Amino acid sequence: MKLFDSHCHLNDEKYNEDRKELIENLRKQGVKRLVTAGYSIESSKEAIKLSKEYDFIYATIGISPNDVPKTLEDLDKDLNNIKDLYKEGEKIVAVGEIGLDYYWNTENKEIQKEAFKRQIELANNLNLPIQIHTREAIADTLEILKDNKVNRKGIFHCCPFNRELVKEGLKLGFYISFAGPTTFKNSKNAVEIIKMVPDDKMLVETDSPYLSPEPFRGKRNDPSRVQYIIKKIAEVKEKSFEEIEKMVYENANTIFNLK
Repeated sequence: MKLFDSHCHLNDEKYNEDRKELIENLRKQGVKRLVTAGYSIESSKEAIKLSKEYDFIYATIGISPNDVPKTLEDLDKDLNNIKDLYKEGEKIVAVGEIGLDYYWNTENKEIQKEAFKRQIELANNLNLPIQIHTREAIADTLEILKDNKVNRKGIFHCCPFNRELVKEGLKLGFYISFAGPTTFKNSKNAVEIIKMVPDDKMLVETDSPYLSPEPFRGKRNDPSRVQYIIKKIAEVKEKSFEEIEKMVYENANTIFNLK
């Protein structure tokens, strides 16, 4: 197999006990490339570190909506630190994950919005795409993206199965990334959303260690399980596993500007 996990968190503490062993086994399981996503200063540093240690790992840097500080002054400091981190990593492929989350972070909406806008500006300055996290905040997410041009576009990571979000996101030129919930038996609209997304705008990810696909739901996830999402997409699109595998691999290389 030739798998590309476009968004995971090998920098997560849930891998602290066996991270090296797990990463070394990924190659044997067909994972050729993966992106470890930052979501805070420390996790971004760890993502960069992993990208330096392993040739098939790439990194993103950013402050997620659930990790934004409570004041604009502290936000300025955090974003300056993110800018400095960019100088340290040669394999940073996106700014993210960034966006809005009104499910977990209900008290800090204005700071979230400001952080989102400023990191879009940062991505434009660095000529990088963005990885977007949005939860219970679709209207505001789309409004910000429409009002703040993203030069290199980006990805709706672990994209919610929402018709309006996908429709408008595609209009704006963004990629739609499917994760473990795509395989859940009770996932509403998953099949419809898969059919909505053109082949050249489709990506797959695990968001590991979270959101394990069936039949591993509830267990710690890892990048090798991206194959189960590919399998589901292949079934819906009535194509072979190999066709979807190749398609999403090439799409990931395109958005991340990898040869």
